[in-house]
Amino acid sequence: MNWAEFAEAAPKLAQLFRERLDKTGVALVGTIRKDGTPRISPLEANIFEDHLLLGMMWQSKKALDLLRDPRCLVHSVVSNKDGREGEAKLRGRAVDVADQALRERSAQHSLETTGWRAEEPYHLFWLDIEEAAFIEYQPNGDQLLIEWRAGSPTRERLRRWTGSGLAD
Repeated sequence: MNWAEFAEAAPKLAQLFRERLDKTGVALVGTIRKDGTPRISPLEANIFEDHLLLGMMWQSKKALDLLRDPRCLVHSVVSNKDGREGEAKLRGRAVDVADQALRERSAQHSLETTGWRAEEPYHLFWLDIEEAAFIEYQPNGDQLLIEWRAGSPTRERLRRWTGSGLAD
């Protein structure tokens, strides 16, 4: 599902992801390399119109990974080790944006909001979102976990720190 559908299905998770993305303007993307091993890379992500758009340099390894195997994970940037800022994750499939009008509107929006405009050629995908999660550590070690899968309600739980690990 596109971003608008996801935001309607799981509004709290959409808000948490958007807050983290708005803070940095970048995210991390996990892709699958040709040999089947994982690759993690930074990318520019942008919520525009009804989509979470993923922009990438032309012929970059991560873009070629997604053209070959669209499965991916988009993860918010983590800037400290205590985990209190929270981590937002979206899992799904990257869909190549062939719509030239959408590409043009997105590039113009980028120029207006960041002062930078992508010039062709470049890769642009939208994320077909299948799952989402948010994890945040509390000062006492407990972990707040919010999860959602397409077709299911959002599930929120607090996992307690026991001294030897987390327990549900």
